[in-house]
Amino acid sequence: MVKYIKNLDEFNKDVLELSKTKLVVVDFTATWCGPCQFIAPVFEKMAQDYPDVEFVKVDVDDANDVSSKCGIRSMPTFQFYKGGQKVDDFSGADKDVLEKKVKSLM
Repeated sequence: MVKYIKNLDEFNKDVLELSKTKLVVVDFTATWCGPCQFIAPVFEKMAQDYPDVEFVKVDVDDANDVSSKCGIRSMPTFQFYKGGQKVDDFSGADKDVLEKKVKSLM
């Protein structure tokens, strides 16, 4: 199941803290973003296929403080957290790159 992050406190708890014990994949998205809507079902399916990985979404309009802190300039942007810090990221709705990065970081 994909969790939705609404503010910086939730990001600190549900991404930074949780990533100390498992891989956390963050999808920075927006409701008005076409490519974001295209990749959304893929992200949801990956959350089911990889139960040992935490998948979270941040709507950049609802959680502007989070997207600003993370330096988000385009959507969708995916960031990968492990060991309490960001270890990788990429922008774009490329499902093959997304899956490859998840597998390599697990």
